[in-house]
Amino acid sequence: MIDAILLRIAKSAILGKFDDTYKIDEEALVREYPFLARDGAVFVTLNYDNNLRGCIGSIIAHRRLIDDVIHNAVSAAFSDPRFNALNESELSHLNLEVSLLSEPEILEYDDYEDLLRKIQPKIDGLILKHGRYQGTFLPQVWEQLPSAELFLEHLSFKAGANPSIYKEHPTIYRYGVEHIEKKFDGVQAL
Repeated sequence: MIDAILLRIAKSAILGKFDDTYKIDEEALVREYPFLARDGAVFVTLNYDNNLRGCIGSIIAHRRLIDDVIHNAVSAAFSDPRFNALNESELSHLNLEVSLLSEPEILEYDDYEDLLRKIQPKIDGLILKHGRYQGTFLPQVWEQLPSAELFLEHLSFKAGANPSIYKEHPTIYRYGVEHIEKKFDGVQAL
């Protein structure tokens, strides 16, 4: 049920930007589904014909789950700086994914080789932090980068650094996700 309601909220938030009849009654939803009032962190990802079309999210829970879903769904559709704002004509080609993140925890490691041994491919999402460098990859990225070496290399690039950053022993956090994905037109709006 959590899966379905998070997808419906995300879809309604996006559709509401094109059609006012998709207005979300947040307080009614929170009364019906109390878990939506707890702080939560989600990423919302849009794919157009299997190509990334937008992805925005929160790494740390800092607002009510319902608010995080709405904010990140709208941001992924209309404010991802890598893409133009979503056009209504694209809706029938979209897949919508909502990833509910667990709380990140520091991954203790001795050196790069130890880090490679400790990360869990296809399970761990990782956050790299070091000085002004920061980046994250959801566990779903393992599908494109199946080896730990590739995953860490591309994570360093995403953070704005290069793979030599691991010699400086950056802080690495690990988190898991519960993710749900549906064809956009197959998810019933609220």
